Amino acid sequence: MQLGMVGLGRMGANMVRRLMRDGHACVVYDRSPEAVAALEAEGAEGASSLEDLVQKLSAPRAAWVMVPSGDATEQTVKALAEHMQQGDTIIDGGNSYFKDDVRRATALRPKGIHYLDVGTSGGVWGLERGYCMMIGGPKEAFDRLNPIFKTLAPGMGDVERTPGREPGIGTSEQGYLHCGPSGSGHYVKMVHNGIEYGLMQAYAEGFDIMQSADTEALPEELRYNLDVKEIAELWRRGSVVGSWLLDLTAMALLENPDLSNYTGFVQDSGEGRWTIQAAIDQAVPAEVLTSSLYTRFRSRQEHTYAEKVLSAMRQKFGGHVEKPAGG
Repeated sequence: MQLGMVGLGRMGANMVRRLMRDGHACVVYDRSPEAVAALEAEGAEGASSLEDLVQKLSAPRAAWVMVPSGDATEQTVKALAEHMQQGDTIIDGGNSYFKDDVRRATALRPKGIHYLDVGTSGGVWGLERGYCMMIGGPKEAFDRLNPIFKTLAPGMGDVERTPGREPGIGTSEQGYLHCGPSGSGHYVKMVHNGIEYGLMQAYAEGFDIMQSADTEALPEELRYNLDVKEIAELWRRGSVVGSWLLDLTAMALLENPDLSNYTGFVQDSGEGRWTIQAAIDQAVPAEVLTSSLYTRFRSRQEHTYAEKVLSAMRQKFGGHVEKPAGG
């Protein structure tokens, strides 16, 4: 199947590689000619502009936008829509606000252009692991592009089927799902990232407690000099708190147990704030998620070992570059 990809950063470029590896044809565009040339050398067809990209796609066209959320996505979607026709599809695979998706889908509907919002999780590991995708928009557009989503998704892999679940029911166990109408994909991804904040905070605080178990504030007989990198490895083996986030934490701690290469300055990318706002709008208590967001705000003023653990996890799963110690 043919797909246009706009934005060839860490995720966009690897998504193109994963698609081409499975036999799909990709037309690619990025503001950086070097990024386009790199993928041309690997078999993609390069485009010199958004108009050129659309012209090189066969109807009904599909263009995947993988640029930073906000104005960059807004302008790219508008520019693509100027050149696309009825039956074509624009896919926003970034971290857009779900209410913006509803507005864009509504604006494109009179032209007959489909709009799919795809919350995409997988980060820098997606090329090999695949991308978990939460998809909103017209079901007919989702169905037509199912081969694209199936290739990008992780598949079942070595994850066992949920006990009692019958095989062949939907696509969720393959790692992608049509969640509902416009905005629902990014809504689910927003909540996903809010939960991620809470999970990361729980790990960070736990490792911080163990790291300081030998503090002089404790009686000497109650002090423990714990090897946190070995505890992280231990918990990966059969523990109820095992997860991919713990795998990445174990990796970071093995590389540098005191995490001196991180300051603990932890950014938030927006979804956490939107999740809390949704909780407020829906009158749903979200104490843990709210607290974890506020901790990130505080981390920019003072830094603890817990914040260094958070920085390490963000760098490992998403390639997010934090300020180096002393920087």
